[in-house]
Amino acid sequence: MFNLNDLFQWERFITPSIIKLFYWLAVAITGLFALSGAFSAISLMAITPFLGFITLVASLLGFVIGVIVARMAAEFILIVFRINEHLGAIRSRGEM
Repeated sequence: MFNLNDLFQWERFITPSIIKLFYWLAVAITGLFALSGAFSAISLMAITPFLGFITLVASLLGFVIGVIVARMAAEFILIVFRINEHLGAIRSRGEM
């Protein structure tokens, strides 16, 4: 993880350490939206069963797509930071 001292020093980035927390937060929020959509779909099934079923499938599909997009965004951020680390290693190897 990271220390409190890392907040006041610029030698180490803290974003790679906390990106997992933001990923799980995004998954939880996506899950809550999917759960809300599922409850809405179940209540809609009492009025029109076909439209309720379509809404249920859409909310489940939205959950899967939301998790995939959150994972892609988290991996993109981590890739940017890894590129920075590799470039720093290449630069320090060139200075020798």
